[in-house]
Amino acid sequence: MNHNLPSAKDMLVFGNRSMASMVWHGLTHDACRQVAGFVVNKAYATTGQHEGLPLYAFEDLADIFPDNRPELIIPVGSVHINGIRRSLCEQARALGFSLGSYVSRKASYFPDTPMGEHCLVFEHAVIQSFARLGSNVVLRSGANIGHHNVIEDHCFIATGVVTGGNVSIGEQSFIGLGAIIRDGVTIAPRSLIGAGAVVLRDTEPDGVYVGNPARKIAKTSLEATSDAS
Repeated sequence: MNHNLPSAKDMLVFGNRSMASMVWHGLTHDACRQVAGFVVNKAYATTGQHEGLPLYAFEDLADIFPDNRPELIIPVGSVHINGIRRSLCEQARALGFSLGSYVSRKASYFPDTPMGEHCLVFEHAVIQSFARLGSNVVLRSGANIGHHNVIEDHCFIATGVVTGGNVSIGEQSFIGLGAIIRDGVTIAPRSLIGAGAVVLRDTEPDGVYVGNPARKIAKTSLEATSDAS
């Protein structure tokens, strides 16, 4: 038996870049969770360590942990309009790993706030009354989610976003830094709202919206996030 392997109470964080480091730091110093190591695709597992912890190859996890499987958390950004993060979560579940969450103790939300599996809610985020988060949602620092909002699965809400009441954000959408969404607006699935945009009307699926007031541009959200990090 290898006593150096993580226990079922430990967590593994996917990635070896800044987002993974932030989640590791929050889990360790805010949530008081034990992070046993990081995980990347095998092609990137060349250094052996990240933040002084072991770096495992995702493709080898089932063999490394055949029985005692720690929780995985996958803090990947908006690449392919959140499709990469969604796919990794689905692959992890297929391998038999459970997905953990990180909700900062410095976030503001009511105890009965519904949140799905694998949510990342960073410090000073605000979730108002009767709002609901789906699964695999990232809510970055200082975002303010209005009352009776519905955020569907696989969304990424960036720092400083403000939404009015009764806003609906469709699955796999990305809302950029400091964007504002007016009361009652519906953000269609896979929409990309640019940084600082002010959205006054419903959006269309796969659209990219920029400016004040927000206007749709020709590029699709998948095209706009094909090289995102």
